[in-house]
Amino acid sequence: MTGPLDGGGHDDGREEVGGVPRIPSPRRAADNYEALPAPPAPPLPHKVLQSLLGAWALSACSAEETTAVEEHLTECAPCAEEALRLRDAVGLLHHERDLDLDPLLRSRVLENCLGRRPARIPLPDWAGPYDAETARLDALLRDIGDSEWHAPVRLKWFERDRPVSRRTTVAGVIGHLQAVDGLVATAIGLDDSLAAKTPAERTEAFWRGAHHPPTRSVREPWRDQAHTLIRTVSFAGRGVAELSVSYGDFSLPLRDALLDRAFECWVHADDIATAVDYPYEPPGAAHLHDMIDLAARLLPAALAERRRAGLAAPARHLVTAGAPGRSLHLEVEGSGGGDWYIALDSPAAIASPDRKVAQVALDGVEFCQLVAGHIAPEEAAAGQDGDREAIRDVLFAAASLSRL
Repeated sequence: MTGPLDGGGHDDGREEVGGVPRIPSPRRAADNYEALPAPPAPPLPHKVLQSLLGAWALSACSAEETTAVEEHLTECAPCAEEALRLRDAVGLLHHERDLDLDPLLRSRVLENCLGRRPARIPLPDWAGPYDAETARLDALLRDIGDSEWHAPVRLKWFERDRPVSRRTTVAGVIGHLQAVDGLVATAIGLDDSLAAKTPAERTEAFWRGAHHPPTRSVREPWRDQAHTLIRTVSFAGRGVAELSVSYGDFSLPLRDALLDRAFECWVHADDIATAVDYPYEPPGAAHLHDMIDLAARLLPAALAERRRAGLAAPARHLVTAGAPGRSLHLEVEGSGGGDWYIALDSPAAIASPDRKVAQVALDGVEFCQLVAGHIAPEEAAAGQDGDREAIRDVLFAAASLSRL
């Protein structure tokens, strides 16, 4: 029996089983025909194609959608116009250049910003007045011309019971401030070129060694020193506030020393402003209050010092340390004002309203002018009541707080 590989058998697609032809099953018969092509997909509606224009412009369509859209654009003018507008808009979102930021950009921006304004540091509250007053004075100095640095300025203070003055220039005043600020710099471990110990000695040494006559070149070292002081105390921690600053014949804790420097900076800034006819305002109320408070706290010791020098009346009612003693009520009016009670007989006594024997009332700025030695105690327009001797002693003690 021959098989299909021999070329024998039937050619009608039937197979023989036991010599009897068998009709193929429909499934096997279908295997003998080629598969018919799938019918074409129906065209996408206009609204669907229109909704695909944005995705097409962004190259986000599938291949089939891209073909359908592009065929539609050849037939629909409104969609072709919209597609062109969208493709142009997408072009604006792409740049030929690299969009990665220059790695040096941050450092250049920071350098530029810090060059215009020094970085702010968390500043202790007690250093705020010094920061503010040095900044205000620096603003005044930036505004004056070269010739005004040689304008005459008369520094005033009290020694014993008489007024004293010293003639210098605007540049000389800035040198004086820098010299005395050096006492604070030394106390916190910063470099200082002056060996003298008292404010007057340091000022004289600075003036002797300075270029004559001093010019605006003194501004930069003074401001740099002020910035360094502020940065150093800001990063030094809380304990630094009580660090002792020596003025030669007395000492102050650092928090009070910087407040004292703020007070002197304001007073001498006002001296400079007067010399160059420049408007200048007193410190803000909070800072002025702190300055008045410092002077009021120093008055009992100043009064005791004058008493030892024979310049004030002797104590009348000595009490043990920490006990209430005779007191004067200092009432300061206006901006930064308040009420203070001054122990009269001993710095160790506690001032008490119950032991008040006198009262003095005067304006806050006027009180500061008295403490600065710019007005005489007899000229202070003070409201007075009570023990006249105690009032006189306190007013002269206030003036004795001044110095070169």
